[in-house]
Amino acid sequence: MPEIHGHRGARALAPENTLPGLARALAIGVDALEFDVTLTGDGGLILAHDLTVQPNVIRETGPATTDDPLFPYVGKRWLDLTADQVATLDAGGREPAEPFEATFSAIPATGVPTLDQVCRLMTEAGADRVMLSVELKTEPSWPGAAVCGLTESALRTLGAHGLSNRARILGFDWRVLRAALAADPAVQRVALVEPATWIPGSAWLAGLDPADYPDGGGAIGSAAAARRAGATWLSPWEPMVTPDLMAAARDAGLGVIAWTANSEDRMAELAGLGVDAIVTDNPCVLRRVLAGRGDELPAACELPWPGGVPDWAPRTLAASR
Repeated sequence: MPEIHGHRGARALAPENTLPGLARALAIGVDALEFDVTLTGDGGLILAHDLTVQPNVIRETGPATTDDPLFPYVGKRWLDLTADQVATLDAGGREPAEPFEATFSAIPATGVPTLDQVCRLMTEAGADRVMLSVELKTEPSWPGAAVCGLTESALRTLGAHGLSNRARILGFDWRVLRAALAADPAVQRVALVEPATWIPGSAWLAGLDPADYPDGGGAIGSAAAARRAGATWLSPWEPMVTPDLMAAARDAGLGVIAWTANSEDRMAELAGLGVDAIVTDNPCVLRRVLAGRGDELPAACELPWPGGVPDWAPRTLAASR
């Protein structure tokens, strides 16, 4: 019976990596919220999938200060922006809405949240049975000190809210796994893998090389490598999940979290293969598939806020300047 993981909240339904999107997934009923965290230039931990400000999910509302030389911020690195500059950005849309045009609803003037705010949301929502799948966004060009700094800061934030025992740290950059293991061995660690990173000579794998594993770079070897990198879970791109990969993961003592499945047929197939969790953009669809199998579903959270999100959630004034 696989867990239901809401991808970036429920991004087929609501703005990704936002408090309204995460709250929407809680209200539907998920076992885990998956979201992305990276650093700002002044050391803030914000939710963002890409390392640069992307125009398809972020809209400008105006500069943080008059004649700000960094404005416009779209296209800039998050690492080059401060919290005040990030606070001007509207994360409440998706343009174009495809491939979710039939289901997606924009929530204009939604601000970019911090990890601290997500933790507060979880606590106030009473979502005490929901895991936090915190993907830490880095890239191989980052120095090791920056990777460790992001990882340790995220763990401190989770710990400050008493959520360390309900968190998993995810990374394509497997240095994140080793940093998390060193900082807090009790926190679960998830090795993300896809064809672009699982290739011979890859810079993503903390010095490990797929060519050194029995299938010479095939997906099956990723399980043993992930275990060696310190992972407690393997999270492959869903087309990589096969019976042989499942067997290799079990041999390595790893759970398997498949991402990101949105078709009912593939969801059912992955469940039949015995994956431990399925990440999806639309938890409603996955709930329907699993219900059809007779699986027990996670309970929906009864949110305590009339508008679906707390009044302290970050908002952005859509300035017309």
